[in-house]
Amino acid sequence: MGDLVARFLDKSGLAPKVEAATAITDWDRLVGPQIAAVTKPKGMAEDTLFVSVATSAWLMELNLMKGELMRRINAGKKEGRIRAIVFVIAS
Repeated sequence: MGDLVARFLDKSGLAPKVEAATAITDWDRLVGPQIAAVTKPKGMAEDTLFVSVATSAWLMELNLMKGELMRRINAGKKEGRIRAIVFVIAS
């Protein structure tokens, strides 16, 4: 069954989008408990990940860490790499 799904995703061109979406499902593991406690991934648009942040201080800190976070998220991915992270204050 897994091979069938993988082949369908490849043929339909959806494989990169599914691979990119793992940034949302794996967020807590990828960023660690301290960052996960103050953030929540909200969604994807193209190759951009949108993440809500609890405070403006954390937003500034995470913007400084963006390069490292993108390296963690994209580690080992051949397709579906995140090209940008946009942090927004949680409402």
